[in-house]
Amino acid sequence: MTAPTGAQAERTGLAWRRTALASAACTMLLLHMAAQRHWGAALIPVLLSAGTSALLAVVGASRERALRIAEPAAMPRLLPAVVSLAVTATSTSVFILH
Repeated sequence: MTAPTGAQAERTGLAWRRTALASAACTMLLLHMAAQRHWGAALIPVLLSAGTSALLAVVGASRERALRIAEPAAMPRLLPAVVSLAVTATSTSVFILH
């Protein structure tokens, strides 16, 4: 039995949305911690995290849209690398500045 048309795109989109939502929740926690520390350098991880959340949401929507067409194109190789770099930069800044 094969999956209904569009199921893969929907599952992929939901996974990206879940990841972006989790990233946004982490952004809120970092924002709370930055406010408790009277901002300053603690704001850097917040900004990086917010950017990463937005990037995850945009890439996820783009990927879901690309999978919905009859002949989906492969994801550009640079895109996962950029997302991974954003996540790595965010987590590194949290460890260094908190």
